[in-house]
Amino acid sequence: MQSASPADRPTITTVVFDLGKVLVRWDPYDAFAGRWTREEFDAFAAEIDFPTFNHEQDAGRTNADARAALMATHPHRVPDFDHYIANFAGSLGGPVLGTTEIVDELLDAGIRVLGLTNWSAETFHEAARSAPVIDRLEDVLVSGEVGLAKPDPAIYRLLIERFGLDPARTVFTDDSPANIETASNAGLVALHFTDAARLRRDLSEVGLPVAVS
Repeated sequence: MQSASPADRPTITTVVFDLGKVLVRWDPYDAFAGRWTREEFDAFAAEIDFPTFNHEQDAGRTNADARAALMATHPHRVPDFDHYIANFAGSLGGPVLGTTEIVDELLDAGIRVLGLTNWSAETFHEAARSAPVIDRLEDVLVSGEVGLAKPDPAIYRLLIERFGLDPARTVFTDDSPANIETASNAGLVALHFTDAARLRRDLSEVGLPVAVS
């Protein structure tokens, strides 16, 4: 968060939300629930380095190219990847507790509300099915659609340019410390998301009209 005092701080006009684990629950294991134990999923994830592998789809790699890459390195895991894609909707667990209400309060107050997400272009259509509040955002910049993914500084520059944002008047919230650091370096008012109650306090502290219990 910027260090200016409340009196000196520019008025916030826009809030940009990360989606996964901020507006919509996501756990890739849940796509395998009923098929694997958590330990079996963890073994799969460790073997293929799932976070890195998945990030490539977030950055624009197609599922077909991902499958081909896995065939070259871990051919016996290709059916597991196919299962994940076929059951991707099961990895989404509905709205994150409390954040839908925050979005709605901001919208009701006339605050501009956008999204910036690391998400494959081929599965993004499932996001709002699980958390309908996503469809109430003005727009969402989807990493897989533009071939850039957080924490690449270029995606924040694109966010600012595409939506005509004044970084000093724009809050960005994300559950990833790395993404928050890069957003802050881009001049955005960056708030690390841990839960809705803390986000309410942080938004209130930067002058936004949200209720704080």
